[in-house]
Amino acid sequence: MSPTTLFLQLLVEGLVIGSIYSLVALGYTMVYGIIELINFAHGDIFMMGTLVSLFMVTNIFHLSDVSKMPFGNMLAMLVITCLASIVVCALLGVLIERVAYRPLRNAPRLAPLISAIGVSLALEDIAKALIGPNPVAAPYMVPLVHYNIGSIDITNTDIIVLVVALVLMVGLQWLVTSTRIGRAMRAVAQDREAAALMGVNVDRVIAITFLIGAGIAGAGGFVFLLSTNNTVFNVGFELGLFAFTAAVLGGIGNLVGAMLGGLVIGLIRAMVTYIPDRDLPFGLPHGGVAWQDAAVFAILILILVFRPTGLLGQQLAEKV
Repeated sequence: MSPTTLFLQLLVEGLVIGSIYSLVALGYTMVYGIIELINFAHGDIFMMGTLVSLFMVTNIFHLSDVSKMPFGNMLAMLVITCLASIVVCALLGVLIERVAYRPLRNAPRLAPLISAIGVSLALEDIAKALIGPNPVAAPYMVPLVHYNIGSIDITNTDIIVLVVALVLMVGLQWLVTSTRIGRAMRAVAQDREAAALMGVNVDRVIAITFLIGAGIAGAGGFVFLLSTNNTVFNVGFELGLFAFTAAVLGGIGNLVGAMLGGLVIGLIRAMVTYIPDRDLPFGLPHGGVAWQDAAVFAILILILVFRPTGLLGQQLAEKV
């Protein structure tokens, strides 16, 4: 494989995984923009989305060999599974906000942060009890088809991931910028007390923010399972960490920044695998795959040193 072909292939892979990072990063940045809380449970909501999708295809549709399923039935299964993941995760997000965050809204900032970590651990333990500590394989939800664009190989699952991510990201941007609830969300993010004085139901807006963010994470869980065909109880921890990094990288509180940050991190992780495998001194790990995580956080540190607000963030006065 020529260097150009390899570069383009890694570009495709980076965009696919980066799209999933972006979907999860949107939830982090939405919640922070509204109530300035780092919702550490958000990655585990994404994980629950993979479990809901797994349950649907194995226990509801009893899927074993998708190649024998008529196209119409397969399409209906995909839509219903995706919607189920979105709905369950959205309701879970609202429940978490109501039980774990709302009572602590006026408490010192450390209290809701600890609560978020507790919710994260609780969700992981629930998942471990449901599926066990080991990775669980899922059946193929679509027959795997490879398309060759020149010398680049792209699969139908890659296309589905990119299309779903693009539709959701564009839809969310339209919702926030062009609808009444979006204006209310922006008003609460700018000044919660002033928005309440103008008649905005702040509690309702915050609940809707959790609903939307968690629902998009559920969609991310669906496309992740569709793409990788496996899940594990702690998959949300690592992927959530990268998604949170994407939100910070793009500018926490900025939707477009979260989308861009997710794509950038996906591309970084893919491109680092291009580093050849050679021995290094002092027993250091060698090969690009071993340095993926280090490369992401090294670049993040450099960007935050020279631009603390992230790529698209703006310096704002701290709220009191």
